[in-house]
Amino acid sequence: MSEHTRAGRAAMLEAITPVLLTFNEEANIGRTLSRLTWGKDIVIVDSGSTDQTLAIASQFPQVRVSHRAFDSHARQWQFATGQTDIRTPWILRLDADYDLSEELIAEVSLLDADAPVSAYRIAFDYAIYGRKLRSSLYPPNTVLLRTGRFSIQDGGHTERWTIDGRIENLSGRITHDDRKPLSHWLASQQRYAKKEVDYLMTMPRENVSRAGRLRLMGWAAPLLVFFYVLFVKRCVLDGWPGWFYALQRLMAETMIALEVVDRRVRRTS
Repeated sequence: MSEHTRAGRAAMLEAITPVLLTFNEEANIGRTLSRLTWGKDIVIVDSGSTDQTLAIASQFPQVRVSHRAFDSHARQWQFATGQTDIRTPWILRLDADYDLSEELIAEVSLLDADAPVSAYRIAFDYAIYGRKLRSSLYPPNTVLLRTGRFSIQDGGHTERWTIDGRIENLSGRITHDDRKPLSHWLASQQRYAKKEVDYLMTMPRENVSRAGRLRLMGWAAPLLVFFYVLFVKRCVLDGWPGWFYALQRLMAETMIALEVVDRRVRRTS
């Protein structure tokens, strides 16, 4: 490797601060942080973990932890990216269950920190307890962002990021691999369903996406998603992990459909 290449790798990696939100992520956080050892400064914003999340994080000397009670994803991320003394020109926004591939780290290290780009979009693989699926519904996302070139708004059960400027795609991938117990996932989905329906029902009809319109029908999305995941995305070929993922998506859409129907029944009763 030439001196120029070494300098370029060091320059880009040193220009990035990984940023994570955590709440009871002991099943994931150690694995995620082990892929970020190249980071000189890693910011965690924790919303009151009562498990071993912070103890595990403390084993990584680059980690700085801030504490903030959770109120919404957008406000949590606004705090994490704007009020934690980040001093690099780039941030890498991550969930605590994201596993960066070696290929992605190598690709990022060769980027030009001064390129006229505001964000890089990265695609995801999806794993069930460490077993990677052949495909999923998890979309590519802009997770590597230039500071000062984005805004964050609440939207449905999560947040929406608006990028000011040029976006490029990277070929390296991130694996989403949440190993928290099923009971945690089920409890989260009920909260997410309410927020998603709140968001869809307050949007102007013309601004609702095609997927959102299917959800507002109150019956179509669960059935369509289940068969789409199994047969179009071919998760049926992944064995039990594929069935598990298809049933997860069926359950998530069913909770949203129940929330929609519940509100309509209450309104007409």
